[in-house]
Amino acid sequence: MTILTVENNKKALSKLSDMIRTEAPDAEILCFESSPQALAAAREQRVDVAFLNMKMKEIDGMILGQYLRDLNSYVNLIYLTDQREDAFDAMSIRASGCLLYPVKEKAVRTELSELRNSPDALDRKRVYVQTFGNFDIFVDGKPIAFKYNRTKEVVALLVNNRGAQTTNGEIIGTLWEDDGDPRTKGSYLGNLRQDLQNTLTRLKVNDIILKQRGSLAIASDRIECDLYDWLEKKSESRYHYLGDYMNQYSWAEYMHAELDEISYAMEDDDF
Repeated sequence: MTILTVENNKKALSKLSDMIRTEAPDAEILCFESSPQALAAAREQRVDVAFLNMKMKEIDGMILGQYLRDLNSYVNLIYLTDQREDAFDAMSIRASGCLLYPVKEKAVRTELSELRNSPDALDRKRVYVQTFGNFDIFVDGKPIAFKYNRTKEVVALLVNNRGAQTTNGEIIGTLWEDDGDPRTKGSYLGNLRQDLQNTLTRLKVNDIILKQRGSLAIASDRIECDLYDWLEKKSESRYHYLGDYMNQYSWAEYMHAELDEISYAMEDDDF
């Protein structure tokens, strides 16, 4: 579990983080005096619980909370304030809790033990990727509908590359093969990347794609994927490779052959 603490006052931030560390010793705690820096960190790493001063300077704590919820709809927002009437505002947006200054360790313990979103919800991955058989990608159990069919194929390629950064040139060369001239396909790929960004942002799962200049990668730890689970757990996986892999894409044949070899080796080990 990752807990974010955002507090203007350095001394108060240190005291709060110490209390959280006492109550949640296994959690990773991120501490910031700046709300923009806190938001930047949350864009790189999923935040499960956030303790937010409602009166932050650059970005108001309430607005920061909405940004955090856009990144992870299951985040537990716990607001800090010196005004009792602020508690109503916090509850109106379904925050997990609201603490009055000076914050007491017992109050922190209570909030962490009574989170609105349970630990099961925090561990739940909203995105499921199916690679065995035909490729598809689901959010909250529903298949994603992209504007362009090729956009889904881009995601398939990133999943196939298992978290490795894949350059624009590699994407073009794979999807269009002999016709993959970057000079003619670059603009089209730009449209696909924009479609991918718009669609995932609308569904609030844009954190599953890691972007660098001129390349993309899948955040493998932020999705549930039959391929990844099977490769990690083999015969103990809840998923079973039966000889079909991303059937609709010809470029997947290389990985298909590798999976066959792994499957044959597993069968030999069973004898």
